[in-house]
Amino acid sequence: MHKTLTLLTLAAAAGLALLTLTLPSALAETPRPGLLSAGDYAGGPLGSELQPARVQPGNGAVYRVGKWPTYTAELAAGPGRDATLGNCSMCHSVTYITQQPPLPAATWEAEVHKMIKAFGAPIQEATAKEIITYLQTHYTPETRKE
Repeated sequence: MHKTLTLLTLAAAAGLALLTLTLPSALAETPRPGLLSAGDYAGGPLGSELQPARVQPGNGAVYRVGKWPTYTAELAAGPGRDATLGNCSMCHSVTYITQQPPLPAATWEAEVHKMIKAFGAPIQEATAKEIITYLQTHYTPETRKE
């Protein structure tokens, strides 16, 4: 069974134009046309959730959203961990830190300054130094334990 979805669009030169699309009733009743199923959040550490095989796009705008993890990555224990967790997670997940390849010490310093200067992170200079020292202590090629 199909339902007809009628949309009015304003065309700049031609005034109003009527566009009629016929969709299967299951698609016409979803909150987002073309969405067959919505993703849901799954707990667990990184790597515990098997990722589905990549789906090749077919005809039409039908797509599916898989599960998303809800965990926060564990940062290495040590001085500066709380400052790093508290300040970095204001804007992004700390998983961005742990998923990076081990970065040189100078790169971590540049990244923290970029967050402050380019992205406006409200981090005081003393706290920035603490965060930089923490990242350089735990996440460089020489110091990364994982």
